[in-house]
Amino acid sequence: MTRWRDILIGPHVTIMQTMKLIDDTRLQFALVVDEDRRILGTVTDGDIRRGLLKGLSLDTSIHKVMNESPIYEKSGKKPFYYKEFMRKQKLKQLPIVNQERQIQDVLFADNVVQISQKENTVILMVGGLGTRLRPLTDHMPKPMLKVGDKPILESIINSFKGFGFTNFILSVNYKKDIIKDYFQDGTQLDVNISYIEETKRLGTAGALSLLVEKPDHPFFVMNGDLLTKINYEQLLSFHNETNSVATMCVREYEYQIPYGVLETENHRLLSIEEKPIHKSFVNAGIYVLNPDVLKLVPQNEFYDMPDLFKKMMSEQQEVSAFPLREYWLDIGRMDDYEKANFEFSGGFL
Repeated sequence: MTRWRDILIGPHVTIMQTMKLIDDTRLQFALVVDEDRRILGTVTDGDIRRGLLKGLSLDTSIHKVMNESPIYEKSGKKPFYYKEFMRKQKLKQLPIVNQERQIQDVLFADNVVQISQKENTVILMVGGLGTRLRPLTDHMPKPMLKVGDKPILESIINSFKGFGFTNFILSVNYKKDIIKDYFQDGTQLDVNISYIEETKRLGTAGALSLLVEKPDHPFFVMNGDLLTKINYEQLLSFHNETNSVATMCVREYEYQIPYGVLETENHRLLSIEEKPIHKSFVNAGIYVLNPDVLKLVPQNEFYDMPDLFKKMMSEQQEVSAFPLREYWLDIGRMDDYEKANFEFSGGFL
């Protein structure tokens, strides 16, 4: 493994540059070193996203988010020692250094470029009416509308499959037979597909109460009208590394107040800020949940995912936000659908 040299960066490289490096190498990891190649820290995708949640800009130097106390080992030991050390520490990568802490090698637990099959289930909510896309949805469920040459839902399934996730459950309702006839058991896509059927509207979380077999591992829940280039493997790793019971993907949303905003103290005017821009994180409709969370979902009742997260937060459970930096589009309105088809035909997706 010689590609470790590609992931060496200096402490003043920006977050944006590091994100590109991590994505391009597909190693999900970078090493921060000084001019003599001595290790200063490590950076994972999760480190970057936690920095973005704190409000750091993409131009911030990477040393602001790096792990300043990385785990590493000295060179010259037996391969079996390194293998056992990584297994016990549950490490995906291990820098190897000499006596001066200069990088000599990086050991990887597996070849991350090779796609490995994952046991985690993906539950896709595809039972909505799609009223804002009428008349297109008068005779076709929204997830089956084509973007490019494929239904939206097929593109979602293929995006998960690209990261090794092949076990799917589709929660269907409106015009369910069209979806079931098209995908059947998933054999034609080389995945496994089963179905839960809503007989009434249950919201984005209520349908989970209809699961016959509960997942054994953390599982994904996603709205069936989203197109995104998120790395689902990184999302799952973030969820596990933060020891969360639930993780919500969030997007940064900007809005501008069209007036001058005033700061006052009693009768005194302290400042005027013209048309300020505010930034907030909003729900992106993609989640990872631990199986135990299912006991909080009421049986066969309307229950939305934000309600479930509020319940967990009220119980002081560990819930996390995963900031999306990748392409993301919620196809909720006609102009969103037209935008998706334009970007797809232009080769962006």
